[in-house]
Amino acid sequence: MKSSLEMDSPVATDSDAGASRTLIERAYAQLRNDIIEGRHLPGDKLRVEHLKLHYGVGAGTLREAITRLVSDALVTAEGQRGFRVTPITLEELEDITRLRLHIELEALRQSIRHGGAAWREALRHSYEAMSALEQPIRREHRPQWEALNMRFHEALLSGQQSPWTQKVLRLLSRHSERYRRYTMGLPGAARDVHSEHTAIFESAMAGHEARAALALEAHIRATPDLLAQALRSGQITLPSGTDAGHHAHMAPE
Repeated sequence: MKSSLEMDSPVATDSDAGASRTLIERAYAQLRNDIIEGRHLPGDKLRVEHLKLHYGVGAGTLREAITRLVSDALVTAEGQRGFRVTPITLEELEDITRLRLHIELEALRQSIRHGGAAWREALRHSYEAMSALEQPIRREHRPQWEALNMRFHEALLSGQQSPWTQKVLRLLSRHSERYRRYTMGLPGAARDVHSEHTAIFESAMAGHEARAALALEAHIRATPDLLAQALRSGQITLPSGTDAGHHAHMAPE
C-alpha cells in the first residue's frame, strides 16, 4: 500500500519532462532569433515578467531559455538585477574575426584534403540553394538566406573530422550574424556576396587550397571592414547599451 507521501506527491513522467524541454527549446530558439534579428537590441534588459507573456511560456521556462543564452554569450547575467542582451562593439567583432580566421582556414584546408564525394555533393547542394536567394539578397528573404548561408559554411568545413570545430564555429557564426545585419544595406556598400561565395566554392571544389583560403579570408574580413568604415564615416551608429533611445540607425545621406 502506498504511503501518504507517495499518494499526495505528483509524479513527473517522461512525457512531462519532454514537454518541458520542448517549451524551453522553443523559447530559447525564438529569443535567440529575436536577439540576432535585433528585436531585442544590444543592452536591452530582458524582463522575464513581460517577456513570458510575449513568448507564451512560464517564468521558469523563460529563465531556463535565458540561462542557455548566457552560455552562448548572447545574454549577460547581472547578478540579482536580471539579464541584458550582450552589447556589441567593433573590438569584439575584430576578436571574433581573428578567431574565425584561425579556425576556419585550417578547417577548410583539411576539408579540401580529406572531404570525399559526399562532401562535394553536400557542398554543391548547399551552394545552389543559397545562390537562389542571394542575387541579390532581398530584405524579406534575409532570415531564410541566413539559414542557407550557415548551411553552406558548415558544409564547406564539414570535410574535416572535428565535431568541436563545428560547434565552436556555429557559436561564432551566430555572433557574426548580429554584426552582419548592421552592414547589409549600407548606402554605397559595393559588396557582391554571391561572387565571394562563388570564388570560395569553385576553388574548394577544384581542390585549390591556397586560393580557397584566400577567398574565404577576404569573405570573413569583409563585414568588420565595412562596419569599421561605416562607423568612421558616420553612416551607422551601434546601440549605446541603454534601454531608452539606443536603436542603431543609419545616418542620413
